[in-house]
Amino acid sequence: MSKSLVRVMDALKSAKCAALAMEMPAETRTAAQAAAAATCDIDQIAKSIIFAGSETGALYLFITAGGNEVDTEKAAALAGEPLGRAHPGVVREKTGFAIGGVAPVGHLAPIACFMDQRLTDFGVIYAAAGTPRHIFAIEPHVLSKFSGDQVYDFKT
Repeated sequence: MSKSLVRVMDALKSAKCAALAMEMPAETRTAAQAAAAATCDIDQIAKSIIFAGSETGALYLFITAGGNEVDTEKAAALAGEPLGRAHPGVVREKTGFAIGGVAPVGHLAPIACFMDQRLTDFGVIYAAAGTPRHIFAIEPHVLSKFSGDQVYDFKT
């Protein structure tokens, strides 16, 4: 089992969350791939988008519905500083995940996190579990606990 997958499962277990990783027969790197694998609506996929603060260099995680795009101006207002794309090497170093496989939980270091309110429209959502072929199902209100219940509208 990969170290990334173990970290995700350990984070869920530590939070007393019963979610289990599911290995999919095909890659789940994109929201469309994950939705096809989970046979769900694309907006039931919780995408993890990482931005870097232009002033501080701090990383910010925006967990958004699969069909949504993050509005960088709205996201910057939430972060309290202008945002830019995070360098892939920094993302891997700070989260332990590669771009395209960032899980919403199990990061190597704490990260400020915001969740898209669209995800709360569903009873179950699916998120990356740390590998290109693993996802886990979780209730949105449970996932929101990992973001400190910071649920917002930051889509374009």
